[in-house]
Amino acid sequence: MSTQSPPIDLSNLWMPFTANRQFKANPRLLKSAQGMYYTAADGHRILDGTAGLWCVNAGHARPEIIEAVTRQARELDYAPSFQISHEDSFRAASRVAALMPDGLDRIFFTNSGSESVDTALKIALAYHRARGEGQRTRLIGRERGYHGVGFGGISVGGISPNRKTFSGVLLPGVDHLQHTHAPDHNAFSRGQPAWGAHLADELERIVALHDASTIAAVIVEPMAGSTGVLVPPVGYLERLREITSKYGILLIFDEVITAFGRLGAATASGHFGVTPDLITMAKGISNAAIPAGAVAVQRGIYDAILSASHSGIEFFHGYTYSAHPMATAAILAALDIYERDGLFQRADSLSKLFEDAAHSLRGRPNVIDVRNIGLVAGIELAPREGAPGARAAEIFSRCFDRGVLVRYTGDTLAFSPPLIIEESQIHELFDTVSEVLGEVA
Repeated sequence: MSTQSPPIDLSNLWMPFTANRQFKANPRLLKSAQGMYYTAADGHRILDGTAGLWCVNAGHARPEIIEAVTRQARELDYAPSFQISHEDSFRAASRVAALMPDGLDRIFFTNSGSESVDTALKIALAYHRARGEGQRTRLIGRERGYHGVGFGGISVGGISPNRKTFSGVLLPGVDHLQHTHAPDHNAFSRGQPAWGAHLADELERIVALHDASTIAAVIVEPMAGSTGVLVPPVGYLERLREITSKYGILLIFDEVITAFGRLGAATASGHFGVTPDLITMAKGISNAAIPAGAVAVQRGIYDAILSASHSGIEFFHGYTYSAHPMATAAILAALDIYERDGLFQRADSLSKLFEDAAHSLRGRPNVIDVRNIGLVAGIELAPREGAPGARAAEIFSRCFDRGVLVRYTGDTLAFSPPLIIEESQIHELFDTVSEVLGEVA
């Protein structure tokens, strides 16, 4: 009797952020993962240069997380989060709060980065209303920003293909800062580019246009990942903090990618030494083993919202799966691994080697910029005439076939490996990309 699995019908699944027709003509399927590697359906091993989607920071299939989730599924598979809870939801909140900047110790659990962003925006609006400034409803995002796929996140986001289909129904009262990508000044910068702090002064112009009394919050990614790894110029985030504080505007850092070690610290806020009022998180919070996210909120914001209501529900918002028992089990186990194995410190110690390996691609065919910080790098390629993104897509496919997973967005290759990566694997990752760059016209 044959043990071969029957062919899989690919027609029913509508894949997210995927060229469905192209994929289904030549599918790339994964069947297992362990440590730093995926195994494809055809059996070949693939070095994970992207931590899945920026999220598997401690590496794949960690036994501690598997055991914690399995144990929780047997003991308490689900608990409502409205008007009732379970002990691990409070334990997980305390553990997350301990990693946040001072004062950001009120934690609202979500299930994804998109939900975290929409939650943070709603908290900002609720805060101003609680303080008697309900006219503060305007939200400020940034060009090329990515804040998930909820209507709030798309509205403050600044990636045009994500917005255009829904442009007629996005939130009103949203404006955008200029992005910080300036290759004429900052190409091949190592770490934070020197030029561009003044770009934050665009916020002063927006404040003058709309009046500060109408603006609720500014939301930015400290390091913009999904748009192609844009590292903040020296002094840029500090200037945003200064301006928002001056006008009583809340500052939200979207750290869905950068939290939990990606830059060699618990948060990008900690790495850069700039403390916002709210931080959105997801991805690495549970090592991606179970969908999970959170918002860290400055205590004064929480207190203001609660004190505005004398009884009953203070904030009409939440999710069926907020602080899901299996999610909190994964969060607690992941945070144990990060602490026990010193993975944030490990990322910091590997960052110089990672930087040198990324910048070794300077001078390779079609490479027009290299950007990096912590354990993340972006390699920008010259686009093919009339076919933007095609060159990066081909390199992605060839690297996959050779056993290396990279990510591409537009004409930028993005690298963000698990924090457990070894030095030899860093060299393997960039050496493979270098070889493929030499082959792709």
